[in-house]
Amino acid sequence: MRSNSLALIALGTGLAVAMTACGANSSGGGSAPGSTAGGGPAGGAKVGVILPETATSARWESFDKPLLEKALEAEGLDPDIQNAQGNVQKFTTLADGMINAGVEVLIIAAPNSEVGASVAKKAQAQGIEVIDYDRLNLGGSSEYHVSFDNVAVGELQGEGLVRGLAELAPGKRPAEVVEIQGAPTDNNATLFTEGQRKVLQPRYDAGDYELVRSQPIDGWDNQKGGTTFEQILTGNGQRVDGVVAANDGLAGAVITVLKKYGLNGKVPVTGQDATPEGLQAVLRGDQYMTVFKPIEEEARAAAKLAGALARGDTAAADALAKDVSKDPEGGREVKSVLLTAQLITKDNVKAVVDAGFVEVSDICVPDTQPACTQQGIN
Repeated sequence: MRSNSLALIALGTGLAVAMTACGANSSGGGSAPGSTAGGGPAGGAKVGVILPETATSARWESFDKPLLEKALEAEGLDPDIQNAQGNVQKFTTLADGMINAGVEVLIIAAPNSEVGASVAKKAQAQGIEVIDYDRLNLGGSSEYHVSFDNVAVGELQGEGLVRGLAELAPGKRPAEVVEIQGAPTDNNATLFTEGQRKVLQPRYDAGDYELVRSQPIDGWDNQKGGTTFEQILTGNGQRVDGVVAANDGLAGAVITVLKKYGLNGKVPVTGQDATPEGLQAVLRGDQYMTVFKPIEEEARAAAKLAGALARGDTAAADALAKDVSKDPEGGREVKSVLLTAQLITKDNVKAVVDAGFVEVSDICVPDTQPACTQQGIN
């Protein structure tokens, strides 16, 4: 995957400015029905959105769904947003229903690349534009992709682990590291690992860190992640100095095991998504870091792209999708919007609150209130 950091910053800023100018941050939205901030009217075009599941991450229903609905309506579009609940057959059935209902654009975050590619092919055969949302479907045919720079997300996780080991295990050599990775069928998980290794592999090679084991977890299953981590931990004599957990759900499962062995707070654990549970764990000191991905920017970018495609304005769509995502299975490069994420530790959890991503009440509960007070979160 290639991305230009300056282009990412410019795009994110441009989107924010454009949406602020049209009043999209107000409760009622700033665009008149049937119009867009990006150019001509979208005419209330139907847009189907299929999200992947709810079991492994709170983001899809708590953040993506309402933010996508708001952003699409602000573009003058008529959204139908459904969730496949991790069921491949349900994902296909939902797609069939939306195709038959005459959607003009289909935005998909598929449970895996195979079903995502199949749905995209079927939709395109009916003249429907398809956007891969958050996850690129390898071997697929979607012409556009909206996500974050996921290699950079992995780099943030690697950097977080390095900071955590320096703080919690100073001078330990080699520091013993376990990696609990995401689903092998999710291209994002592959990209996170790639980014992590950019930071961690030189330290593994130098003998500063020792990789005990790196284990992908099918379906991002948190329970399976916890069970797998415990097996690795006990097999290593209950020794671990740092854990790379690919998201906050897996981090929570790892922390449950660390608590069982009296190791929570002593071992830096990474995460991702800045969920309320993950942020609480960061404030408690059980999780060292998470990654804040401003999903509102992702939803806005997808909506603006959908609006351009609904109008048949491919020039406007291409102007938005200036980045490139590589599809090694399909041997192609996909026009993309790749946004920038932020590393979050206890010292800057307040940035997530200030961005409006979570409410104070979501993260400042009785056992985290002292940390909230210390960090000025009120």
